[in-house]
Amino acid sequence: MKTPGTLVVIATPLGDARDLSPRAAEALRAADLVVAEDTRSARRLLAEVGAPRKPVISCFDANEAARAAEVGQRLAEGANVALVSEAGTPLVSDPGYRVVAAAISAGARVVPVPGPSAVLAALVGAGLPTDRFLFLGFPSRKSGARRRLFESVRALPFTLVLYESPLRTGATLADLAEVLGATRLACVARELTKPHEEFVRGDLATLAARYAEDRPLGEVTLVIGGADGTVEEELDDDELRARAAELSATGLSTGDIARQLADLTGRPRRDIYNLISRA
Repeated sequence: MKTPGTLVVIATPLGDARDLSPRAAEALRAADLVVAEDTRSARRLLAEVGAPRKPVISCFDANEAARAAEVGQRLAEGANVALVSEAGTPLVSDPGYRVVAAAISAGARVVPVPGPSAVLAALVGAGLPTDRFLFLGFPSRKSGARRRLFESVRALPFTLVLYESPLRTGATLADLAEVLGATRLACVARELTKPHEEFVRGDLATLAARYAEDRPLGEVTLVIGGADGTVEEELDDDELRARAAELSATGLSTGDIARQLADLTGRPRRDIYNLISRA
């Protein structure tokens, strides 16, 4: 029976080729097979490390399940496989989770080779607390789903990090400002490690206004400060319903009432909305 091979999960440069570590280059040269989110960028990388003829196969969202089974079989047969994403660390909002799971099922060793990560690069350059953070990946393209996600983390004291398309950066910042609060501090990190790297810092209202029309260029990572934990009032459900009735008498909509009570108590707006709409 053959000894299973090793899956090496390799972080690759976000933009500056000098960020590829010597260990990562060595692991690429030693691999029998490279599994890549983007085969063109992988072949360029292999040429740079002196292994231009290395076999490369694709692994992206649409084919990852089938590719994982194939890689698991290759590992079970003793092959050593390198896994890379187009840029940064595989599995972090990139394909690879199924490949790692298949490797473990095949009895293969999984070896991470750490390195570039847009999450960490943005976090340390944003100027916001780094002791506790929550990575949200790419939020939904739809505003309603985005807002529900933001409402679910509204009261958390953790710095939030998320990826976004430049096409939706302005709309996402507007949703963040409305749900988390206009004065919440944030940072738009753009083109990390590349010649036009930029960190734009400010409160969510200011950033939302800036990017409402001024679409950022390149890859974008958003970093948002956590909730400060201050709560003006602690109200139980009966008290919330009573306060909601008072506000309703002034002509406010249920949505506006829920938002005001969320600001007052620190509880998620959606939870309050569901509570008072059943009253």
